[in-house]
Amino acid sequence: MRIRQVGAHALLLDCTTPADIPEAALVEAWRSELWRRRERGDLIAVEIVPAARTVLLDGLPDPTTTAQQLTRWASDVAAATTRPNQATAEANANANAEDEDDDAADVVVPVSFDGPDLPAVAEHWGVDVPAVRQRLTSTRFQVAFCGFAPGFPYLTGLPAELALPRLATPRPRVPAGSVALAGPYAGIYPGASPGGWQLVGRTDLVLFDVAADPPARLGPGTTVRMVAA
Repeated sequence: MRIRQVGAHALLLDCTTPADIPEAALVEAWRSELWRRRERGDLIAVEIVPAARTVLLDGLPDPTTTAQQLTRWASDVAAATTRPNQATAEANANANAEDEDDDAADVVVPVSFDGPDLPAVAEHWGVDVPAVRQRLTSTRFQVAFCGFAPGFPYLTGLPAELALPRLATPRPRVPAGSVALAGPYAGIYPGASPGGWQLVGRTDLVLFDVAADPPARLGPGTTVRMVAA
């Protein structure tokens, strides 16, 4: 782990080490631990913002002291990544056996699986279109971070071998609510915008509302299940 100061009151955690721990797992472990410590009062930070390989802490009254705290917490965070990874694998392999409490915590996203890129995704995965739908509806996703557009969730949960390339030529307009795949992630477009992800479906769920608190419906750490609409 590398800690870099960003401006006068922020730190950036580089979560690319240890090398034997997947970056997404390490970012999630740090996000969860930092949110927990902030709630307990061990950490003062206005913003804790995860990304693909980093976590930004902003609004720190004393970045030097916080950096020392992060160094002390690093070994515990790294050790905590093993059990969450095993739990995620078991949850995806036994999706129908999840207990009622876990199911109640998930955000259910109704999806019409009629995206124009479904056949291409099926071909890339070496399966038919119904098998793509089955894979997506049996996976318990988690929001790793938000980016690209306000409220756009990057969802992890698919095996690494199912990573998909982006389109060679992005579409000039992707409709709001489009459910899409690219790289190791699934995502949902909160509003109409250009985009190069593979479109597999659409949902009517509102993902971003400036009048809501919080505005983003699917924030980091949220668990998500897709169901056929």
